[in-house]
Amino acid sequence: MNAPVKHRHLKKLLIALAIASPSLGLHAAESTPAAKTLSVYTTAKDTDKRLSLTDTLTLKPGTQHPETDIAIYVNPQKTYQTFLGIGGAITDASAETFAKLNSKKKAEFLQAYYDKEKGIGYSLLRTTIHSSDFSSGSYTYIKEGDKELKTFDIKHDRKYRLPMLKAAIKAAGGKIPTYASPWSAPAFMKDTNQMLRGGKLLPEYNNAWATYYTKFIKAYEKEGIPIWAITVQNEPMAKQTWESMIFTAEEERDFLKNHLGPVMQKEGLGDKKIIVWDHNRDLIVQRVNTIMSDPEAAKYVWGVGFHWYETWAGGQPMYKNVAEVNATYPNLNLMVTEASVEKFNADRFLHWPNAERYGDSLINDFNSGAVAWTDWNILLDKTGGPNHVGNFCFSPIHEKDGELIYTPAYYYLGHFSKFIRPDAKRVSAVASRSTLQTTSFINADNKLATVVMNGTDAAVDYRIYIGTQETKVTIPAHALQTLVY
Repeated sequence: MNAPVKHRHLKKLLIALAIASPSLGLHAAESTPAAKTLSVYTTAKDTDKRLSLTDTLTLKPGTQHPETDIAIYVNPQKTYQTFLGIGGAITDASAETFAKLNSKKKAEFLQAYYDKEKGIGYSLLRTTIHSSDFSSGSYTYIKEGDKELKTFDIKHDRKYRLPMLKAAIKAAGGKIPTYASPWSAPAFMKDTNQMLRGGKLLPEYNNAWATYYTKFIKAYEKEGIPIWAITVQNEPMAKQTWESMIFTAEEERDFLKNHLGPVMQKEGLGDKKIIVWDHNRDLIVQRVNTIMSDPEAAKYVWGVGFHWYETWAGGQPMYKNVAEVNATYPNLNLMVTEASVEKFNADRFLHWPNAERYGDSLINDFNSGAVAWTDWNILLDKTGGPNHVGNFCFSPIHEKDGELIYTPAYYYLGHFSKFIRPDAKRVSAVASRSTLQTTSFINADNKLATVVMNGTDAAVDYRIYIGTQETKVTIPAHALQTLVY
């Protein structure tokens, strides 16, 4: 018998003995389940922790804890809505600011937002249908007075916005759900004859304005930018100093039912999603009830968009209103379509409460049933603009003198967007004390991501229970953690 054959027979004998008696060691590791670990990523005020891996913990069988202990309970068996994505808006202001960056900084910026490993993995994108306040000036895609839209041309967007959109889509892997919102119809189509300061769409232009959306979609798609969805009107109940237009609930219902929906179908765009409301949480219930009670309008509705600005005067966020819509219309898709910290102040780029406002909203909006969450401007300059009416705001990243400033909000957003991926399912997650806030999702690859926020001035020790397993975690003061299991 030659040597190789001897070795093969010896190996077979050892395997047989190991199967009979695992204590011999060959298969001992396989007979004992590997310990399950929990990775903890942390961003904390007054530290250098920014989406940092701060701990790797071992889960063990859970036990009943004393009432005085703080705990997070996650039940992966109880699932809720399917997650669509998190992202931000590429406005004219963002695109004009992006164009000022050198090639190295542009690459850094795109990686920071869209790379799933080195960045925060944005998976959703919003843009505008012609101008908004975050443009250098008002403009449309037609010549004023062109009732038949014969002059429709998106050439304005080719200088800044289209190049940035294409770069973002490429950075996101070649595709990303993109939706668009109008701020106002052209001046001649409105009863005020101006794009700014509210006003209403004149009835004779209902079909022309509906057709305008379809021309926008087709023009963008010809440029290689697929449009996944549109919203009917940005902030339809706000008379703003910038581009704005008023639709009452009944007017939005009838415009959708009699004009926008049928025109989209006629133009071969019936597969595009239509999102109604696109305004604050305060009036969302009345708006949705009005539209959804009419079957001929409701059949065109994919989802309901909402903003967070009902809190601008210091009020409490109306999360319960979102939850009420979710309970009443469980098949409707709820999504945050805009959020931004207003009243820009250049001394507050690193103001931590701005980030905590994001954390509070993300956790509570998802727990109220939202499937997606979209920030406003993805990039602004050091003035909080450009903005042609002085409505300057914060964004998660600012450009200042050719450099990029990463605000705490960027990292708070990343705790969700980086670890919760499209097609994830929200699962049951609650805290035993109001000291902590939490939400949790299980991804398609079976990885669980649980986000925990501590908005207090002291570190908190807590126990996290995932099903029947538990471990102990410490979260610093004013911090956000994502626990990946």
